[in-house]
Amino acid sequence: MSKAGIVHVGLGAFFRAFGAIYVEEAEDLSGGDWGIIGVSLQSPRMRDQLAPQDFVYTAQELGPDGETLRQVEILRDVLVARENPAAVLDAMADPAIRIVTLTVTEKGYCHDPATGRLNMAHPDIQADLANELPVSAPGFLVRALQKRKDAGLPPFTVLTCDNLPENGKLVQGIALDFARALDTDLAAWIEQEGRFPSTMVDRIVPATKPEDIAALAEKTGQQDAAPVLHEPFRQWVIEDDFVPAYGDNARPDFEKVGVELVKDVTPFEHMKLRMLNGTHSSLAYLGYLAGHETIADTVADPVFADFVKHLWRHEIMPSFEAPEGVDLKAYADALFQRFSNPAIRHRTWQIAMDGSQKLPQRILGTVRDNMEQDRDCLGLCTAIAAWMIYVGGTDLNGQPIDVRDPLATELKALSDSGTTPGDKVAALLSEDRIFDPSLPADLKLHVESAYLLLTMDGVRPVLEHMT
Repeated sequence: MSKAGIVHVGLGAFFRAFGAIYVEEAEDLSGGDWGIIGVSLQSPRMRDQLAPQDFVYTAQELGPDGETLRQVEILRDVLVARENPAAVLDAMADPAIRIVTLTVTEKGYCHDPATGRLNMAHPDIQADLANELPVSAPGFLVRALQKRKDAGLPPFTVLTCDNLPENGKLVQGIALDFARALDTDLAAWIEQEGRFPSTMVDRIVPATKPEDIAALAEKTGQQDAAPVLHEPFRQWVIEDDFVPAYGDNARPDFEKVGVELVKDVTPFEHMKLRMLNGTHSSLAYLGYLAGHETIADTVADPVFADFVKHLWRHEIMPSFEAPEGVDLKAYADALFQRFSNPAIRHRTWQIAMDGSQKLPQRILGTVRDNMEQDRDCLGLCTAIAAWMIYVGGTDLNGQPIDVRDPLATELKALSDSGTTPGDKVAALLSEDRIFDPSLPADLKLHVESAYLLLTMDGVRPVLEHMT
């Protein structure tokens, strides 16, 4: 068994169904010590599920025509940061660790999504600046890098796998904001010696439900407490910029297993964030309000199928330059087939979580670009209006919505402060942690009109009229 060379922060289903498999395949082909130590920032659940099975778990690929199973054995340990933050720092400071990967979701970076800067007022950041044992992802990154600097070791490469525009540059800026508040010499060292390559990650990984675990046990005759489910498709694009001090041992042999190593990931990011994630969120809010449980159910509705194709063709694809050699129409066709996969039960409610953190990256950038170029963005404005209805906590039939969002309380209060659709839209648009004040003023008029139509006519008639 190989030794650990990677620490992964935020060990959820996505990384175990995506990055961990790539790393294991690369190690199998080319060798090297690339075992992974997982870190759960808060809950011990993942450690408690995986430890009794020696950190081995099943990855279940769900295709339209059947499924395949794989045993993933690349995990070496799982640490729980809230229980023992010193052990996490020690693991990250170990000279054998050359990469720290992250999937902590947008909210895990403790930043303002509208500006991309570290939120210095965040209680976890304030605690981490005052104490050597951190609780936040930025705190662990910088405190561990500090330990390495003090020990005379090179830094590790920070490889974020979260869906954020120019995610490497963003996380570098967040880390430097934290480091400058802590120690300017440390910040200068991180800026000069550290590496934060941007990435684009793509694989649909629905949440694992108890019935999935039971069904897998029945098929295999073995109990796996922490399997992951995923679609067949996968794509990982990484800027090939790793800490040079490690030479040829700076990263696994990713290119051998299909990872695309590029100079600039931005065109791939725009393509994926806008075409996949932007439509995913749009379908999630509108689909939920229309009573659809999953994305596959939603696009099986002809009205929604026409709507998502309208978004791609008229609003999203004109907003950015395609990566070299990529046919955006073919990419959109492939996305529709992925969304339609009936074996992937990706719930609209799950995708709707944490919308305050997702909207700026997935939708608002496209809206800004379109408005500045006088292009249509009625569909995306309708998705924003659906999000506003959703975070108000009551659906179009008057039933309560279980809203999961770090700003859920504030957003409901803003919605409740208005008595008319116009008042509600204006109040929510005033939340500058989501909506950059420099967004075009016409946004309010378009979203207010869509909000009013959705509440008066319902989702399907509005979308039918649009397409």
